[in-house]
Amino acid sequence: MKDGKYVPVKVLLYLISIMPFWILYGISDVIYVILYYVVRYRRKIVTKNLKESCPEYNTSERKKIERQFYHNFSDYIVETIKIGHISDSQIKERMVFNNMDIIDRLFSEKRSIVAYFSHCGNWEWVTSITLWSKHRAGKDVEFCQVYRPLRNKWYDAYMLNLRSRFNSRSLKKKSVLRDLLTLRRQQIPCITGFMSDQKPSKGDTSHIVNFLNHPSAVITGTEQVARKLDMAVVYLDMKKVKRGYYEVDIKLITEDTSLMSEMSITDTYVKLLENTIKRNPAIWLWTHNRWKNKVVMPNE
Repeated sequence: MKDGKYVPVKVLLYLISIMPFWILYGISDVIYVILYYVVRYRRKIVTKNLKESCPEYNTSERKKIERQFYHNFSDYIVETIKIGHISDSQIKERMVFNNMDIIDRLFSEKRSIVAYFSHCGNWEWVTSITLWSKHRAGKDVEFCQVYRPLRNKWYDAYMLNLRSRFNSRSLKKKSVLRDLLTLRRQQIPCITGFMSDQKPSKGDTSHIVNFLNHPSAVITGTEQVARKLDMAVVYLDMKKVKRGYYEVDIKLITEDTSLMSEMSITDTYVKLLENTIKRNPAIWLWTHNRWKNKVVMPNE
């Protein structure tokens, strides 16, 4: 953090963060042109993913979705930087959470919660959920999200600072179970967000589902944590209303994991996520090489 070579980057990011949104979206338009036309950032992967995942669209329609995706991705970049200098009232106007009473009721019952969400819309803005609860983050409850530390320590610290902007905690993936056990011993209810839409890490239990027209290995660790710690489970259904405005519908999957069969929580999440993506394909993160390693459905 003391390395002087990051001072210009820090200054630039600060200057961007204090700009009004109309200027930010002008910058986003420039970023879009650079990413899509000049650098062609992962264009082949995006085109391939859309072609295989959305056969119901013709080539022209998929190309339109592709361009919309890169516009959204460019917006995500400037909107994330803006977290460093956005007021609570601004973010509440632009990121709305519906059905927050589900979370507050579970907190009142001293229950902890697993929240499935994904790389849709602006996932970094989801940390503003703390502003919608009647419970005080960092006091009587904790709002957490699981993360993987980045290799660049300066950038890692920068992102952690942004993610704590609204009083939430970032828990390292490798120690999340231990951290949640600590909160349980302290009798502090928490909600913890798990980004479970990418390919599983090595060592994760193999579970294959049909997802977006692909046999897909999916992350099962989220369900395992919920079961081990007897946590309620919700899904955060992200919608992009218009540029710079999002809504999240909080959907209850289960309050009692013992009532659901093994892997049915994961299967429910996959179906809900697929519905979210199909409703508006352009808001999902298509640049990830999700299906690089081929798998086959059981009994095939």
